[in-house]
Amino acid sequence: MSDHTITRSRLSLTRPLLTALLVLAALFFIFPFYWILTGAFKIQNVAVAYPPEWFPLAPTVQNFIDLFKNPVPRWTFNSFAVAAGEMLGVCIVASMAGYALAKKSFPGRNLIFILFVSAMALPKQVILVPLFTMLADFGWINTYRGLILPAIGWPFGVFLMKQFAQTIPSELMEAAKMDGCGELRMFGTIMLPMLKPAIGALAIFTFVGGWNDYFSQLIMIRSTLMMTLPLGVATLQGEYTTPYGVLMAGAAIASLPMIAIFVLFQKAFTQGITMGAVK
Repeated sequence: MSDHTITRSRLSLTRPLLTALLVLAALFFIFPFYWILTGAFKIQNVAVAYPPEWFPLAPTVQNFIDLFKNPVPRWTFNSFAVAAGEMLGVCIVASMAGYALAKKSFPGRNLIFILFVSAMALPKQVILVPLFTMLADFGWINTYRGLILPAIGWPFGVFLMKQFAQTIPSELMEAAKMDGCGELRMFGTIMLPMLKPAIGALAIFTFVGGWNDYFSQLIMIRSTLMMTLPLGVATLQGEYTTPYGVLMAGAAIASLPMIAIFVLFQKAFTQGITMGAVK
């Protein structure tokens, strides 16, 4: 039997096993969302019943009615405003900083990059106390500025863009300089189009992070109308009772934008991760 035949027989045996493992993994990761989505249509007694009711036999929309008795549209707007603001700011700042660290020579460049990489190892909880004190001195507590601006200097964003920019040939910039192209024009017309895959991946990372950033928003927000959707849904839990159906309805609504973003921009996300994001 030839080596080619042996290889084909091994592939024919392992392929069904790999397919079964992938299906099991997909079901494992999809099940929480399925449970949230079905739980949003269950009354309280059914939601906490044991053994569980795997599919609502008597679905109800009362949980959504009770959910929208709260300022859910305002919470949703706040989430979009914060996540979109962080996404735009991070993409602009990180692309410029990454380009400068990758393609420009200046004193202290390596030290600055080491500091960015070191900052990635710091948990966000470590900087929240001094950050809160600083924002309180600025008068930015309970404002969009206090929620958006501190997140713009994201070290991972600079790292991602710097590693990607290093894969772009320097000869392109040298040719542009010989043609009389200035720095701003060269960055806007040459670098940005080539950085699009990395910017797409960074935009997804940033938007999802800003949308789900519960802990920082809990510290910085003081009024009900300034709450974001994840934070607002979390406050619906009572002191003595927990309306699981209402909470699951809110969680289902909060997860829909994330699913839509991944479905619409999965190509840019995959390309940005694989093409030079981690060198």
